[in-house]
Amino acid sequence: MEWFLYPALFFAGLLAGFINTIAGSGSLLVLPMLMWAGLPATVANGTNRIGILFQSITAVFSFKQQGILSFKQLSIFIIPSVLGSVIGAVSASQLTAKGMEIAIGIMLVVMVFTMIFNSEKWIKEHTGQKAPLSDNWQYVIYFGIGVYGGFIQAGVGLFLLAALVLASGKNLVEANAIKLLIVLIYTPFALVVYLYNGQINALAGLLVASGSIVGAFLASKYAKRMGVVFLKNFLLAVVLITASDLLGLFKWIASQF
Repeated sequence: MEWFLYPALFFAGLLAGFINTIAGSGSLLVLPMLMWAGLPATVANGTNRIGILFQSITAVFSFKQQGILSFKQLSIFIIPSVLGSVIGAVSASQLTAKGMEIAIGIMLVVMVFTMIFNSEKWIKEHTGQKAPLSDNWQYVIYFGIGVYGGFIQAGVGLFLLAALVLASGKNLVEANAIKLLIVLIYTPFALVVYLYNGQINALAGLLVASGSIVGAFLASKYAKRMGVVFLKNFLLAVVLITASDLLGLFKWIASQF
């Protein structure tokens, strides 16, 4: 890699760690940066899991230290999520780079609407208004989310939070802790699949991961001094530009002149 990509990837990880700590969806920033750094979309998708793993370890350890997270009675969430993540990762690893670009572009467009809709606020407003679904339905839901997480990952936290609150009846604090644990447990399985298929760039992944740890630390200290709205708008702009590029909008516009 060119020398300037080293600090660029570290900084992207720093921003992602900061955003994930105070808002979420930091992977929507990391994926475009990895691709702009020259990684094929398939490799960027796999490499992103290194940062996710380190972030999840840090966050789960913190929640455990605070007494918020318990490891008991989590099989209903963990088992289907892990199985789904393996299937999702295997499916993603079989795509061509162009196919993955299109898949990521479509996913980014979907996430734009969830960000504009302010899904986190909607989930908070509906806490406690839904009775937990049956175990069978919960298995289906978490399996589906696992497939998505193994396939792409970006935005999966929002889907897990919605499921834990609306389908499983958890409060927001407990749901956020369980969400992080689910991601921590299924990520190594997906990581192995991408590693086996040669879709991991260890150096880029570790640069992003180290930045993410710093970003999360800074956010815990200084988040209140920065506007969350500004960060969300910045993330939204990056997502829109990336989605437009991956789906060929800029090339189409250029061809009209």
